[in-house]
Amino acid sequence: MEVLKTNIDGVLLIKPKIFGDSRGYFFEFYSEKEQDFLSENEKFVQDNQSMSHANVLRGLHMQQAPFSQGKFVRVITGAVLDVVVDGRKNSPTFGKHLTEELSSENHHMLYIPAGCLHGFTTLKDNTIFTYKCTNYYNKESEITVSWNDPALGIDWKCLNPIISDKDTNGILFKDYIEKFT
Repeated sequence: MEVLKTNIDGVLLIKPKIFGDSRGYFFEFYSEKEQDFLSENEKFVQDNQSMSHANVLRGLHMQQAPFSQGKFVRVITGAVLDVVVDGRKNSPTFGKHLTEELSSENHHMLYIPAGCLHGFTTLKDNTIFTYKCTNYYNKESEITVSWNDPALGIDWKCLNPIISDKDTNGILFKDYIEKFT
C-alpha cells in the first residue's frame, strides 16, 4: 500500500496495490499489521456501510470525546466526493478541509483521525460506502456541522444535494468552535 499525507494533519490517502489479470482484480484493503497510522491505544471496533443514490450528501459529522472516532473509509461500488474538516482545536490544520474522490475504479481510501468532521456526496447511483471506526457509535455525542457553511467554503460538486433533516439542521462551524472546542 502507498500511504500519502494530505493537507490535513493526520489524514492519510491510502492507495492499495492492485493485482489484476483477465479474471478481474484483487487487493488487500485492510491488514492489522499495516495500520501503523493508528496510535498504540487505537483499534478498529466497528464497521459501517451505507448505500446511497446519486447526489446524496451525508455530513458533516463527528462524535465528541470520549466517543470520538477515527475512520478508515472506502467505496465498494460507485463513487463519492469525500470531505474532511479538521475539527481538532490544537491541530496546525484546524478549520481546513480536504476533498478527495473515492471510487470503485480508483480504490483510494482515507484514514480520518478522531476529532475531524466527515461527510461525502455520492457521484453515482447505488454507491456503497464503508468505514471502519475506532469507537462505537454514540448518538448523544454526535455533532453535525452545516455542510454548506460559507465559512468552510466546501465545493461539494453537487448542485442539488439530497439531504436528511439532521444534516439540513447542522450548526455553523463558528458555533462548533464556541461550544465544543
